[in-house]
Amino acid sequence: MSMRLFRTWSEVPPPLKGGVLALGNFDGLHLGHQAVLAKTVETARAKGVAAGIMTFEPHPRMFFKPDQEPFRLSPFRIKARLIEALGLDYLFVQNFDREFSQRSAESFVADILVGGLGVSQIVVGYDYVFGHQRKGNVALLRELAPRYGFTVTSVGEMALPGGARYSSTNVRNLLKDGKPGDAARLLGRYWEIEGRVEHGDKRGRTIGFPTANLPYRDYLHPRKGVYAVRAGVDRGAETVWHSGVANFGNRPTFDKKDILLEVHLFDFAEDLYARHLRVALVDFLRPEMKFDGLEALKAQIVKDGEDARRLLDARGFTNARAPFVGVA
Repeated sequence: MSMRLFRTWSEVPPPLKGGVLALGNFDGLHLGHQAVLAKTVETARAKGVAAGIMTFEPHPRMFFKPDQEPFRLSPFRIKARLIEALGLDYLFVQNFDREFSQRSAESFVADILVGGLGVSQIVVGYDYVFGHQRKGNVALLRELAPRYGFTVTSVGEMALPGGARYSSTNVRNLLKDGKPGDAARLLGRYWEIEGRVEHGDKRGRTIGFPTANLPYRDYLHPRKGVYAVRAGVDRGAETVWHSGVANFGNRPTFDKKDILLEVHLFDFAEDLYARHLRVALVDFLRPEMKFDGLEALKAQIVKDGEDARRLLDARGFTNARAPFVGVA
């Protein structure tokens, strides 16, 4: 059964109420988030009730600071797909607007979680906060639980053995530093950018390296530069993966100012215009730079392609293999 999506609690049918509910923003769905959702599903299955998740749109940080640089690791469409793959029965998307932002922590619990969704158990990360002025936390949930008839499970802090803590902030910092491999170890998969391919300048075709151009709007900006990538091309219900090389940035050689992701797929001759493309950043090759003319640029593109092929081949990728298994 596919996961169901709801945007108001009045839409949630009685069979899905009384279940186990995970709470959080879950930006990026890193391994710590996955542990929270795995506990939610495990507990719900043991109790014979629905496993649900509540998240918030827009992200509260976007609501309070709408003019800040994009920071999201997983815009809503990607997040919903990742959540569904983890086996949840339903996703409840709470609209985060001014009215909701001013709701007290206890009102959120009493009116929405209990009155609206009838939760029997809540699962959160150890540092979860909620309610007006972030006054709600795990301790408050435990205090309110007996009064409203639910239980609380808190998943503790998690980290790589001897390494970084699983957190969206750490993932963002690694991507900004040009370390997609380290970010992948926290995510459990390579970080993806996706979108519908748009027409560009078509300059790549004239120098022998055609690119698929993805506009860049709602995502975190990783380090500008050239990456070895795996790109997934939608073919109906199936996604077919190809190796390639991509440039993220402003294209200073041509005095461009807009941000763009340009992707060149190896040994691929099809037209990708208007197709949906998923691009996973695997390795950072070099920073973006300005070249003295097309010949210098072409020579560097050839070298970038060779470097990307070598790195991707060393990881054993094939077209049948998605980029979120076997992260080394």
